[in-house]
Amino acid sequence: MSFFSSEVVRAEITEIAELQEQIYGNIFKFPTMMKQEKLEHVEVLETLLDKQKVLYTRLSLSDDPEAREMKERIVSSAIMMGMPPGTDMNIILNNMSKMLEVMKEQIDKTGSDL
Repeated sequence: MSFFSSEVVRAEITEIAELQEQIYGNIFKFPTMMKQEKLEHVEVLETLLDKQKVLYTRLSLSDDPEAREMKERIVSSAIMMGMPPGTDMNIILNNMSKMLEVMKEQIDKTGSDL
């Protein structure tokens, strides 16, 4: 069975796409959101990031050529966005999680993400 034939993988990818759509749909509203809405938005970001971490781990552990190709596309995209070649994507994803925690704390204290 190929990596992308798995029901679990297909469900994860579908859920990631739905979360991304939800985030993109609200991103420009974020500055005008109330405190609770901002916190909920960040929680959706956390959920998305957690699912992306799991998918990336699955891609990394898979021997399937399509999974390896997708992992390489993710790494290439990160390099195009300015990450140095050879950067560990798990470190990037974990740092993003830490940033979201700081963001939630800041919103909780001040009602703002700044």
